[in-house]
Amino acid sequence: MTVLIVFIGAISGAASAALIAFINRAVHNDAPTAIILGILVISIVKIGSGLYSQWLVLKFGQDTILRMVVDLSKKVLRAPFRKLELLGTHRVLTALTNDVQVLGAAIVQFPSLAINIAVVVGCWVYLGMLSPVGMLALTICVLAGAGIYKLLHSAAFAALFGAREERDHLMSALRSLTDGLKELQLNEARGDDFLNNEVENTARNLRTLNLAAARKYMIMDAWSQGLFYLLIAGFLAFFPTIEAGSTEVLTGYIFASLYVMTPIWSIIGALPTFVNGQASLDKLEELGVSIGSEKGGGGASAQHDELVRHPGIDITGLRFTYSQSESSNHGFAVGPLDFRLRPGELVFIVGGNGSGKSTLVKLLCGLYLPDSGSIKLGGKPVYKENIDWYRQHFSVVFSDFYLFDRILGDTPSEYDKTVDEYLAKLELGHKVKVEDGRFSTTALSQGQRRRLALLTSMIEDRPVQIFDEWAADQDPQYKQVFYTDLLPKLREAGKSVVVVTHDDRYFHMGDRVIKLDEGRIESLSNASDMTNVTTQESG
Repeated sequence: MTVLIVFIGAISGAASAALIAFINRAVHNDAPTAIILGILVISIVKIGSGLYSQWLVLKFGQDTILRMVVDLSKKVLRAPFRKLELLGTHRVLTALTNDVQVLGAAIVQFPSLAINIAVVVGCWVYLGMLSPVGMLALTICVLAGAGIYKLLHSAAFAALFGAREERDHLMSALRSLTDGLKELQLNEARGDDFLNNEVENTARNLRTLNLAAARKYMIMDAWSQGLFYLLIAGFLAFFPTIEAGSTEVLTGYIFASLYVMTPIWSIIGALPTFVNGQASLDKLEELGVSIGSEKGGGGASAQHDELVRHPGIDITGLRFTYSQSESSNHGFAVGPLDFRLRPGELVFIVGGNGSGKSTLVKLLCGLYLPDSGSIKLGGKPVYKENIDWYRQHFSVVFSDFYLFDRILGDTPSEYDKTVDEYLAKLELGHKVKVEDGRFSTTALSQGQRRRLALLTSMIEDRPVQIFDEWAADQDPQYKQVFYTDLLPKLREAGKSVVVVTHDDRYFHMGDRVIKLDEGRIESLSNASDMTNVTTQESG
């Protein structure tokens, strides 16, 4: 596509140069019929090639943006989860929204740039044919002016790149505004502080940098226009000396200069777009390198085509340490961990805040890659190259879950009946309907949304089911259904079930209780024994 656009642009440029030559010839030769016909034919070629190239550019731009959005989304979806956590959601969102659009706009400009350059080159060749000496003098003047233009451009680029960095900060502030809206509305002083120091200051900095870049580009534009008119004046002043008596050469240079004014200014005007595109490309490449550097082995089926329907999971010497640079964890470590999760087993995980429960869940389901130790699924070692395959065995409802508005992925053919059954059991049937796999609404209370998340997890029918603090904000009757009805059914179906919870009154429903403290397994007990101990302590 790009080659075709450039080729059509070259035709348009050649037609433009030929048109100038024919018009100049007509002015000095009383416009014979052949020249008039030539002007008409060349005009048709120029208009036709221009319109066709514009359509190709439009289609090329839309195809490019589509491809970039899809490709980057795929890269994010396949990226190591820990890497994305460290990068920050705001950076990924800025890349997927702003950077893709900015880079797409710059890419769309490339074919137009090629066309304009072809026009300029065609006119330059024509000027060389009229007067090699004049073209040499013109080239020297243009190169001198371009050197000054380059210095101005470097300063403008620095301002635009700074604005791109500030846009990251603004996206982070706006995300904090929406995520923390409840807390900000409850405290006017806190809300004003956040608005003034986080949102407004960042927006002001972005405005300042954008204006600084725009001002520099205005100076560049003024310089280029001034240089152009200086060249016109130079033609009129010095051409009679260089090409004595040659009116055709002088008018040819004037015609060509006036004609190429628009494409030259288009090239200059596109520079800010290219600079913005370069800044966004740098950010996308930075994101791409960070994402791709620890990428897995090409999808869930790269190493194993079939999932293990009733796997046992063996974990030996598993260790994971947060970096010292992560201020929220201060080098917190989990492990070494040793335990086995068997099919048809219900395991409760308990521990205080910061004991490592959530980290253990992410290690267990493959979102985090361990620093050392081994994981085996059904006797098969799990490593970086087959981690995608390993993850497909898990369905997890996280404590900070996200509820999609429809049931995604492959589901059993009979899931409609199962969905209705679960909706009734969780007392959601009067609020939510499922049509074509889509929920009629997700505008529910947090507890109700968590029940819908539970439904989607169970519908996935994965061999290993994990529930992280699912019952924390549920009413007693729903806890009763969860612990005494749904969990036993999952266990009877041969699922390996892991529940992170503090509801010790239901420990007797499980097989084992794993207690974590400071990232290590402090005790691993029979669930019924743990319940007895808890009952005695409470008595």
